[in-house]
Amino acid sequence: MIRCQSLLHFSQKLIACAALSTIGLSAMAQPAEEQLPLDDLRKFADVFNHIRLSYVEEVDDKTLLEYAIRGMLEGLDPHSSYLDAESFDDLQVHTTGEFGGLGLEVGMENGFIKVVAPIDDTPAQKAGVLSGDLIIKLDGKPVKGMSLSEAVNQMRGLRGSKIELTIVREGVRQPFDVTVTRDIIKVESVRQRLLEPGFAYIRVAQFQSKTGAEFKAALAKLQKDQPLKGLVIDLRNNPGGILQASVELSDALLEDGLIVYTEGRLSSSYSKYSATAGDLSHGAPIVVLINGGSASASEIVAGALQDHHRAVIMGTKSFGKGSVQTVVPISETQAIKLTTARYYTPNGRSIQAQGIEPDIIVERARIEALPDREGVTEADLKGHLDNGNGKEDDKSSKEKLKEQLFNRDNQLYEALNLLKGLNIMSRNKPPQAAPVETRTPEKT
Repeated sequence: MIRCQSLLHFSQKLIACAALSTIGLSAMAQPAEEQLPLDDLRKFADVFNHIRLSYVEEVDDKTLLEYAIRGMLEGLDPHSSYLDAESFDDLQVHTTGEFGGLGLEVGMENGFIKVVAPIDDTPAQKAGVLSGDLIIKLDGKPVKGMSLSEAVNQMRGLRGSKIELTIVREGVRQPFDVTVTRDIIKVESVRQRLLEPGFAYIRVAQFQSKTGAEFKAALAKLQKDQPLKGLVIDLRNNPGGILQASVELSDALLEDGLIVYTEGRLSSSYSKYSATAGDLSHGAPIVVLINGGSASASEIVAGALQDHHRAVIMGTKSFGKGSVQTVVPISETQAIKLTTARYYTPNGRSIQAQGIEPDIIVERARIEALPDREGVTEADLKGHLDNGNGKEDDKSSKEKLKEQLFNRDNQLYEALNLLKGLNIMSRNKPPQAAPVETRTPEKT
């Protein structure tokens, strides 16, 4: 009888607290149908007490309430979550580009860990982990039943320590194991190089706080000696990051117009970002490479440049992470990350669960060139005339490029070929004739 009274008393306290919250919400002019349901809160209090008093092992109230918060958030969508002190620190570290672990951007799918993208030059990428892989075990322990934060904590550890990932991959019949050695992950956000004279390549691995400035610096460096004939922006396996960084990158290539806007239930969730005058590439043709690992901020850039017809999007369909997460502190050391809005491209397309469809689909493939038919050319004939240029054609640099791109990265090779074609066509455009003034004949 005493236990029943204590259960009832505790249940009444929880409901009373909920009622006070409901009164507070009512004071904020919330509609009656949105007030907290007392019957459901009573049910929650009953379940809470049953666990508190009858579970096989004792669990303190604070831990149970934390579990309840985690469960509420993780039940909403894959990106809403509870952030304890350690998780909140990790979130801040990710934006600066240095953290410990395997080098994976992950989420939850049907209770398993899904790889959104491996980060460039990290242990996970070097071990062969791919975007879209499902991790079902960590060191032989099933991840089913783990929260995302628990799984991430288990994947982290001391530099040099190893972890065995059991992976399910589309197209592979059986699960297989991959051993990855942990390391300190330092993400280099932007890298650049010239593919050929005038044709540049910029790789953006992740959108961090300084990515916009680093992209502009890379663009200036590539144009220091000569103007660009074409630019490839590689966003493949870029899991996203900071919204403002994606806006800055897009702004650097657009003269004006909307870049992205967000909409949610609250008026504060609505925001829009527009470009300012000044295309830092000076109108050079652009190809943006994307794939299934391109998510969030990457999709914002691809969608904006596609809608403004500023770039050709090439590769495969992007991930489709088009939601906005807001970090809301609930104490000095804890916070919740809550999905509060959706992203929309300038033309009003929602990225969420749709992704960006490339203008030109190019699957990742290993391509083998067929040998040309054997035959005799003019250069093989004895006593052939020189070409008059003063030197023989040097094919070594072209062959080296073919080896690097054609055989190793067919998507980048196709992007370069498209830029060359666009450059040739722009040179061959006839000059536009001056407009001819016409008059409407007068009636007499």
